[in-house]
Amino acid sequence: MNQASQHPPREQHSLRQSGNSLRSVFPAPAMRRNDKLARRLIITFSILVFLVVASLHPLNKALGLNHQKLGFDVHVFAAANAIINTCVSLLLVLAYVFVRRGYYRAHRNAMFAAMGLSVLFLISYVTHHILAGDTRYGGSGWVRTVYFALLYTHILLAAVILPFILFSVYRGLTGQYALHKRLTRWAFPLWLYVSISGPVIYLMIAPYYL
Repeated sequence: MNQASQHPPREQHSLRQSGNSLRSVFPAPAMRRNDKLARRLIITFSILVFLVVASLHPLNKALGLNHQKLGFDVHVFAAANAIINTCVSLLLVLAYVFVRRGYYRAHRNAMFAAMGLSVLFLISYVTHHILAGDTRYGGSGWVRTVYFALLYTHILLAAVILPFILFSVYRGLTGQYALHKRLTRWAFPLWLYVSISGPVIYLMIAPYYL
């Protein structure tokens, strides 16, 4: 029995109507366009985030923290980061499905959720690296090669992708949908790679946490 024959005609019609009602035209702009101000804020914020992340290792050394004496397992933040990144990956895939099917408001909501989780990730990431410092990977052979290939590409793309994500969000919120689409063609797959590779890297490095 095929799927269509499982529902009586009236129910099939109501399902089609409910599905069509979920579709929408492009949402009205949520904010006024101010490209000059947006460019300043996005570039400034991206640089600040880069500087904060780059200073984590020196800051940990300067503070002289011994995470083994803090009274709790600081690597719980690393586990939280992996969970958050996994959720972000799922939200990105959902957002992609929504926009491909024309569910633009659902797409926007999924992206808002992904952005919110990304802010939470950044806070947890900074906290973990300030408290725990760096961990040396103890694997060998081809697994070690895979690990560092993932790690270096993950770090590089994470450092580069932030302003493109923020510009994509800005273009979408101001109704510049053609520019938004053009940016997300590059930003989406790179962000998805970063969010997926993060948990994989965690699973590979976690056995070597002290």
